[in-house]
Amino acid sequence: MDWNSWPIWAKLLPFFMVKKDKKLASVPLSGTSAGKKSGKVLSAYGAEQIAVLEGLEPVRKRPGMYIGSTGLEGLFHLLREVADNSFDEAMAGHADEIVITLLPGDRVSVSDNGRGIPVETHKQYKVSALELVMTKLHAGGKFGGEDSGYKISGGLHGVGVSVVNALSEELEVTVERDGGMWKQEYVRGKPKKPVKKVGTSKRHGTTLVFKPDATIFTEGTSFEYQHVLDHYRQQCYLTKGVKLVAIDAREEGRRDAYAFYFEGGVESYVRHLNHSKQPKHETIFFVEKQVDKSEVSVALQYTDEYQEALYAFTNNIINPEGGTHVQGFRTALTRVLNSYARTKGYLKEKDDNLSGDDVREGLTCVISIRYPEPQFEGQTKGKLGTPEVRGAVESVMGEAFAAYLEEHPKDGEAIIGKCVLAQRARAAARAARDTVLRKGALEGLTLPGKLADCSNRDPHMCELFIVEGDSAGGSAKMGRDRDIQAILPLRGKILNVERARLDKMLANNEIKNLVIALGTNIGEMFDLSKLRYHKVVIMTDADVDGAHIRTLLLTLFYRYFPELILRGHIYIAQPPLFRVAKGKNVKYAYSDAERDVFVEEFVKMKEDKDKAKKGKASEAEEEEVIDAEEEVVKTVGGVAIQRYKGLGEMNPSQLWETTMDPNARVMKLVKIEDAQKADEVFDILMGSEVAPRKKFIQTNAKHVKNLDV
Repeated sequence: MDWNSWPIWAKLLPFFMVKKDKKLASVPLSGTSAGKKSGKVLSAYGAEQIAVLEGLEPVRKRPGMYIGSTGLEGLFHLLREVADNSFDEAMAGHADEIVITLLPGDRVSVSDNGRGIPVETHKQYKVSALELVMTKLHAGGKFGGEDSGYKISGGLHGVGVSVVNALSEELEVTVERDGGMWKQEYVRGKPKKPVKKVGTSKRHGTTLVFKPDATIFTEGTSFEYQHVLDHYRQQCYLTKGVKLVAIDAREEGRRDAYAFYFEGGVESYVRHLNHSKQPKHETIFFVEKQVDKSEVSVALQYTDEYQEALYAFTNNIINPEGGTHVQGFRTALTRVLNSYARTKGYLKEKDDNLSGDDVREGLTCVISIRYPEPQFEGQTKGKLGTPEVRGAVESVMGEAFAAYLEEHPKDGEAIIGKCVLAQRARAAARAARDTVLRKGALEGLTLPGKLADCSNRDPHMCELFIVEGDSAGGSAKMGRDRDIQAILPLRGKILNVERARLDKMLANNEIKNLVIALGTNIGEMFDLSKLRYHKVVIMTDADVDGAHIRTLLLTLFYRYFPELILRGHIYIAQPPLFRVAKGKNVKYAYSDAERDVFVEEFVKMKEDKDKAKKGKASEAEEEEVIDAEEEVVKTVGGVAIQRYKGLGEMNPSQLWETTMDPNARVMKLVKIEDAQKADEVFDILMGSEVAPRKKFIQTNAKHVKNLDV
């Protein structure tokens, strides 16, 4: 499958998901010509084997086709589908208040004050329009263009709410309109009774309460409140003038509520995104204009960062992979800045033009497009494909940004200064890269001396363990599988790449060795096909320093090797925290709770043994002196407990058995489920501003687990 055709759920970013590392079994194919030649009996395959799934059965049979996955991201997709309908009402001018409530029992309520779903009987299908929308795929009010009342919409055009119904254990919908109130209840997509009028009402709108089906969402059906707040804060920036209230009422006696309301639109959004960054100019560029069918809104501001932060939306739906609106924006931005730089003399005749990378360094930008019936590349709308939008955005952006630079000369000077500096730095980085990363090094002729390479040359089979310190590196080298496992020890903490350009990075020996070992090159010369190891495992100590090094490495991969994360090549090793021993019985615990279970189990074994052997010396006395010089070893009820603070405390066999053996280890697959949130967290934790980092730590301190002090 082509990478560009992958759905966004397979690429993006809680932003780490735990995955048990295990071997895949080889399954023989059946029903082939080879089977016929070998004398095997083929299974019957005729008209009677052709099955037709009716109603919502296809959704329950293949939920991933409709919501991307059945993990936490797919779960949140249900809420988005329901709330998107409410925002569609708001964009159509019929609603100005939306309430999302997390209820006990993993139920979720979404309510709006829009027109309400029609309840009268549908002429063709002879059931209530409400029931038709809830139980039939591709049934909705967004197919008729302006005649439908939805000139602009962001929903899945008739798929979304019926999919939510199909994947919910229970669902109840209440409609208030035309002076009445109607209700209907469903169980796993099937109506319990017909739509019924239950009373009168002076209000208007729709309230939908659903409980995700735990048999579908096996990773859990509980929504993360912070995730809800982050996503719908963004939606309110994009839909100015709409009030959204998010309530967490899951705990008895406690009710947390946040309300969002913004009048500034995408301009306010850019200001929010840059609140922890240092802007290069004061005035945020903002334009909002209608061109033919396209309503274009763009806001941007440059900061002293080195990475681009661009967020593109179509009808309030985020497009992480960009699309034609991003292409039009980037073309206009590069053209206008080059023209301005030459007109004002910042670029001489002999100077090269500013490249796209030069003009986007440190850029924070939000592009919001509203367009009737946009065309997307993929069901999950990761990339906009409507060609007309490109020209509209390029025209609006080009004209407005040129005027902005003329009207704000100080801001224009600061922006061009930033771009010219980026151009010079990029030339220096290119020279540094060419010097450091010679062709021979990348082909494996001159690999880093510290790298203990594996003998296998098939990248699909090979694993690279990035290990903290020479001590752990030594244990890993002796305990590894030399055929498929390579070890690269790091000496101390690597450079914080959040505050460094490429030339400075490549001057750092640890980063240089890592880039050479990976084989992919870096920057504009990055080539994923040259990756030498398809599993890159970060293996650090379970203490504060180890967590810091792990964060620095994740920052490096996130900023300069994002495709390694997107393609599922980056892992975090999960070494055990404790060794629990009773005599010859040894178990490894990965959490405090697991440790307590093992201790209780061993204590019971000891008690049973003591009852059987009265008068004999207790083994606890013997174990008190075992490893007495090690402060991390203590005994509880005759059970020896060792806390592993460092990988170097394990001998090679223990490290292999617990952390490196593909048949037994536990690893975290690094995934970016929410790129914007990840970007903000990296900016706060790894940036130069102290105040935002202090506030972040103080705010989240109460939620910290496994803190090592």
